[in-house]
Amino acid sequence: MSFDKQKILDYCNGFATTTLMGTLNIEYVDAGEDFLVATMPVNPSVHQPMGLLHGGATVALAESVGSAASMLFVNSDLFEVRGIEIAANHLKAKRNGIVTATAKIIHKGKSIHLWEIRIVDENDQLISLCKLTNMVLPKRKIEK
Repeated sequence: MSFDKQKILDYCNGFATTTLMGTLNIEYVDAGEDFLVATMPVNPSVHQPMGLLHGGATVALAESVGSAASMLFVNSDLFEVRGIEIAANHLKAKRNGIVTATAKIIHKGKSIHLWEIRIVDENDQLISLCKLTNMVLPKRKIEK
């Protein structure tokens, strides 16, 4: 199967609109064979009470880009992805602008994916460094 960046971005942005990603205005903007990139605006809707980017919003961005990236490696008719652990080091405060998260694969096993997610600002300053572990599970039938 050939790599189709636009198809991947359309797919990711398609499911993002009606989920937390839509609420946080996360947009998938770049993709490659072993990475996925998304942006999120920093404004009062993602601030904590002191007017800074909320760590939880940052972690939501990291998990959103890392989980979506794992989805690209599995047959979604047969498998689903679940985040099982995330760790984040918040290194720099951010009040406004845009942050960009790049998920790069560290380990791609049959049942476990490990991602490093670097979140930077417009000046390529590191805001947060995250690590996400995803589990790949057989897809379950949903009873209605």
